[in-house]
Amino acid sequence: MASFLLTFPSSSPTPRLSEANPITRSSREPFTRYSIVRASPSPSMASFLCMYPSSSPTPRLFKANPLRGSSRKPFTRISCSSDSSSAKATTSSKNRRPAEENIREEAARRDHANPNNGHGLSAWYVPFGAQEDSEERYSLDEIVYRSQSGGLLDVRHDFSALKKFPGSYWRSLFDSRVGRTTWPYGSGVWSKKEWVLPEIDGDDIVSLFEGNSNLFWAERFGKDYLGMNDLWVKHCGISHTGSFKDLGMTVLVSQVNRLRRRLKRPIVGVGCASTGDTSAALSAYCAAARIPAIVFLPADRISVAQLVQPIANGATVLSLDTDFDGCMRLIREVTAEFPIYLANSLNSLRLEGQKTAAIEILQQFDWEVPDWVVVPGGNLGNIYAFYKGFEMCRDLGLVDRVPRLVCAQAANANPLYLYYKAGWTGFQPITASPTFASAIQIGDPVSIDRAVFAIQSTDGIVEEATEEELMDAMAQADRTGMFACPHTGVALAALIKLRDSGVIGPHDRTVVVSTAHGLKFTQAKVDYHSKEIVDMTCRYANPPVNVKADFGSVMDILKKKLAGML
Repeated sequence: MASFLLTFPSSSPTPRLSEANPITRSSREPFTRYSIVRASPSPSMASFLCMYPSSSPTPRLFKANPLRGSSRKPFTRISCSSDSSSAKATTSSKNRRPAEENIREEAARRDHANPNNGHGLSAWYVPFGAQEDSEERYSLDEIVYRSQSGGLLDVRHDFSALKKFPGSYWRSLFDSRVGRTTWPYGSGVWSKKEWVLPEIDGDDIVSLFEGNSNLFWAERFGKDYLGMNDLWVKHCGISHTGSFKDLGMTVLVSQVNRLRRRLKRPIVGVGCASTGDTSAALSAYCAAARIPAIVFLPADRISVAQLVQPIANGATVLSLDTDFDGCMRLIREVTAEFPIYLANSLNSLRLEGQKTAAIEILQQFDWEVPDWVVVPGGNLGNIYAFYKGFEMCRDLGLVDRVPRLVCAQAANANPLYLYYKAGWTGFQPITASPTFASAIQIGDPVSIDRAVFAIQSTDGIVEEATEEELMDAMAQADRTGMFACPHTGVALAALIKLRDSGVIGPHDRTVVVSTAHGLKFTQAKVDYHSKEIVDMTCRYANPPVNVKADFGSVMDILKKKLAGML
């Protein structure tokens, strides 16, 4: 039983509430709501005692200390209830946008009244690795992919403006936007808009409310296969097109939308070379923005599920008789001569979106930093994006350190691993061999310098996984309920090796980044469980059992399968 004393002078519309006889209550129980309605001037002071048992939805009201006053003067009516449905309804009706206005229009009205970049935040391109005083810089509104020396570019933010606000401010701001439908902050990427593209107008943003992906505790996989109690999987494949590429593509296509609509640049479309997932993300976001998409794919080297996505989204798909590196060379030649905007990870805008997955991980751990983060690596932009997100949080005071990063490569496409094992001397591109982890079958990665910087800056590690190791790890993960993609299999196989060698401890909080959804790679799983992969044991295969349709035959099979469990 709890009791509260409600008092108010006649001159004030706001009552004063004090707990008259506090008794311990569970924090999960709803607070009582008090609403006061005056019909006419009330006595100079009235007080009522509102008491309720925690098990009752209806409080009991007693007049605790009536003051003198004419009996002809009406009492103030007080209503109490233990839920907040009426308050929510009142608030919802008061704040809900007009029926004829959509959320984008509502945001434009809101931003017009309160300009969203009133803090003077800005960002620009600089050569990758440039010093703070570098004079070479480019507006994000310029169409430029390389520095004057031919090197990579990086998006640099005005940290002096960002640091005017403490880390606690940014943590609270980002947390307040999670799970909302307010445009564009319902997106896991655009909820960090100030750290992504601070100057873009909300009306130019192209978003499918990507991000906010699941970080789940891989309890059984950690316990059964690794002896770990704090293993987590950041499932970036739970996204609109089924891969982490959505995080970067919303940023890139939004900027193209700005260039076309607001700045009237003569861009006729957006193009990419792809091993599958990039083309799916590009085609989806271009379709949403009414922008033509052009996709170069290596013939017969991606899954049917990956191929059908850009086709379904209306992209122009060119299937070329070459590998990814060959497609990449061609798209760069085409975009140099034709007004098609290049969407590959050579374009550093994409990394601004991808870095938000790192910030999400910190949010999901209540801003505690994990010990390790394992990321599959192919073209190698993503490992740098994770580093950038973690480092930005450290630099701006949201956390006090960054995790150690592991880049996991398929042994059939492992140029970074070979470079790492050679002590970072004499990098040589390779010709990547076919791998079930097709999205990372890249022998000449564009972001090699970015990846090296990320690994070295975090005292990180590069590990590799053979085809059998990655497929076995994927199958093991599936047996614990994950339904992982082969690229996640690469990361898990690398983790297994690092646990076996003692580099990663049993109590280290470790996050494995799952980059795509397993449903995109069902044929690889079918081949594994059918034991149809040449020179592979497939020791975790679980093929269906052919059995006659009679009770005795079924019971014989079940007794064998469940022996020792009955």
